[in-house]
Amino acid sequence: MNTATSTRELAHPTRDEIRLEGVLHALSDPMRLLIVREMAVAESELACSYFTLPVTKSTTTHHFRVLRESGVIRQAYRGTAKLNGLRREDLEALFPGLMDRVLEAAALEADRLGTDG
Repeated sequence: MNTATSTRELAHPTRDEIRLEGVLHALSDPMRLLIVREMAVAESELACSYFTLPVTKSTTTHHFRVLRESGVIRQAYRGTAKLNGLRREDLEALFPGLMDRVLEAAALEADRLGTDG
């Protein structure tokens, strides 16, 4: 896995290091799926502080780390904010249509269950 070169630079897997089982694991958690759904409709990267999750700050940090380490998202510091964006291009190249199908299924489930997430 790529290593960070400074304390302000986060390690991300290269495209070739991303594995389907890691992506599916990351997307299997309801909180992480909610994060991904919000990022998917955003027109730009989102700061961690944008997300209001019904979990502790340390648990939120854990969810972002799982998403980053699996290759689902890319995180980068901009000043004091940590910005997050989906790695759509990488995921589409590796697993064509996967993210679109997962996001569609999550939306259908939310409609069926009457939930926002």
